[in-house]
Amino acid sequence: MTAFKTASLASLAAAALLAACSQPAETPAETAAPEAAETAVPAVPAGVYALDPTHTAFFWSVPHNGISNYTARFSKVEATLTLDPDNLANSKIEAMIDPTSVSTAYPGDYKGTHPDTGFQSWDENIAQGFLKAGQFPQITFVSTAVNPTGPRTAEVTGDLTFMGQTRPVTLNATFNGLLDRHPFLGVPAVGFAAEGSFKRSDFGMEAGPVGDEVKIRFDGEFVRQGDAAAPAAGAEG
Repeated sequence: MTAFKTASLASLAAAALLAACSQPAETPAETAAPEAAETAVPAVPAGVYALDPTHTAFFWSVPHNGISNYTARFSKVEATLTLDPDNLANSKIEAMIDPTSVSTAYPGDYKGTHPDTGFQSWDENIAQGFLKAGQFPQITFVSTAVNPTGPRTAEVTGDLTFMGQTRPVTLNATFNGLLDRHPFLGVPAVGFAAEGSFKRSDFGMEAGPVGDEVKIRFDGEFVRQGDAAAPAAGAEG
């Protein structure tokens, strides 16, 4: 079951944030006020933002036997966003996923029903048997371009490195909003979502009972760093 996930996906979403910071096209003063209010984007402070691991979700799914979509997640995702609202070309998102953190919520006794695999759990089987985590301990994503597609959306292209191979991947990111002051940390925080897909065969994944296309979905919060109240790991609440 090579349902792996593309790390950086976490990152991509960040691009949504980048897009959010770009100036939307000018609109005449006569434009409908309600519509303008709905699409208005807050001014996001420049700086370095770190992904809050306690408010992060990264899911991946693959077609299974042609009749369903098998879905799982990665629980250990790290990402750093360097944001320059005045020049998005100078902004950058870097993300890393720990392939051993795959979580499938397998409901039964995997070792008991699969004694010949040599793995203690289905999660371990995927991480070590399919994702080769022992040989490739990280899945990374580094953005190379951000192309705004709307006031709160953008296409984020970057290099995804998986199982020793690097390929370009484009994600659709959406800026969810800005907290001028995080309720627990007292610093700015931003949220976004990102989704996209890629072919596992492009990274040398072998055939199996699952389809070639891997879909990914990311939701997360980024907290600005460099402030006294900024956390080293994650924010509570």
